Amino acid sequence: MNTTFPEKFLWGGALAANQVEGAWQEDGKGISTSDMLPEGIFGEPVKSREGISSIKDVAIDFYHRYPEDISLFAEMGFTCLRVSIAWTRIFPMGDENEPNEAGLAWYDKLFDELRAHNIQPLVTLSHYEMPWGLVENYGGWGNRKVITFFERYARTVFTRYQHKVKLWLTFNEINMSLHAPLTGVGLQKGCSKAEVYQAIHHQLVASGLAVKACHEIIPDAKIGNMLLGGLMYPLTCKPEDVFATLQDNRQWQFFGDVQCRGRYPGYMQRYFRENDIALNITEEDNAALSHTVDFISFSYYMTGCVTADSELVEKLKGNILDMVPNPHLESSEWGWQIDPIGLRTLLNVLWDRYQKPLFIVENGLGAQDKPDANGEINDDYRISYLNDHLVQVQEAIQDGVDVMGYTSWGPIDIISASKAEVTKRYGFIYVDLAQDGSGTLNRSRKKSFYWYQKVIATRGGALQR
Repeated sequence: MNTTFPEKFLWGGALAANQVEGAWQEDGKGISTSDMLPEGIFGEPVKSREGISSIKDVAIDFYHRYPEDISLFAEMGFTCLRVSIAWTRIFPMGDENEPNEAGLAWYDKLFDELRAHNIQPLVTLSHYEMPWGLVENYGGWGNRKVITFFERYARTVFTRYQHKVKLWLTFNEINMSLHAPLTGVGLQKGCSKAEVYQAIHHQLVASGLAVKACHEIIPDAKIGNMLLGGLMYPLTCKPEDVFATLQDNRQWQFFGDVQCRGRYPGYMQRYFRENDIALNITEEDNAALSHTVDFISFSYYMTGCVTADSELVEKLKGNILDMVPNPHLESSEWGWQIDPIGLRTLLNVLWDRYQKPLFIVENGLGAQDKPDANGEINDDYRISYLNDHLVQVQEAIQDGVDVMGYTSWGPIDIISASKAEVTKRYGFIYVDLAQDGSGTLNRSRKKSFYWYQKVIATRGGALQR
């Protein structure tokens, strides 16, 4: 068996603007939904940022330190870096007619720096943030007008960076809107299921219009969607558990079905009927949905189980998405179950379902890395986690799955999205930063840095099977 990855396979890491950049009000940047959630996406939004600080305000100061960080990524051998553009740097309130030049100019510098190191940018248009002005003044994605504002934003950055960026994503983990509607679609607490799905519909329409715009403005570019790969298993082989699992997986597959096939699947139409959800869908909406993505990207961290026994669900559920744990798997410090074979399964499921190229744009292990007496971090647990997952990616490629690349989350320590924690570290590069904001922000290489460097240099040949 060939144990090396294809020559064109892209290797790298993934970042999000609101988790690394800092400079939250610099160069004309507006306030985003992320800024109004100083304690993370599962916290409560503040009424005003006056007198309130967040660790995300400075984060790891990527806004000023990006040349140093990109140099370290290049040292590891990255051929791709996934980043996001902060929408509020380009349109601070979201509804302006003209973009903020200072924001556009900063991303020019970022993409130029990547090109100088032969690292291809993979750019997410909206990664867990949107202008707060669109939430306050329009009601977020619940308002159809936001589609127009997003299309203007997308066309602006496509036009500006058409010669610098050839790989794009629309919305990060678009299915997370079902779990965190303020972050996903800008809807406040207490919104109904019907309101959430109408806002999601507007976002899916906007995604289709972004695909159309990308194809028009940058004909040689590829644009994909981005799913939270929430693969679920039946807890038992009882037919009820198996069917409940099918239904559960469809909650996230639905987003991929619309973005890859250009229409709503029958099972969702039934769901809407039975839950008294009557979406306002126009002929123009259907035309926009017909513009389907070129490839599918997704995050993968864990799997979970499903049972039709509601009492058992209440008794067993755990971790951030309240999934029923798998009794056959171990868990990370944060209760996320570790399942490398699940990644191979998910790759095959998505390939069989859509027959479109796949890109693993998030996968990693959050842990409390602590320097030893010599200041070194021997994160063998991370090496083991990533090794075992990459072995399964290679297995999927041998299965015939078309995999474009792998960008680990996040290649340098960042601020976590869920609870704005810096103690939950993912990186190959350690950042000297404590939860109270103290620290030098100095960067240092962990043991996994050299391991990933060798894996990339050997195109996966150094992986342990």
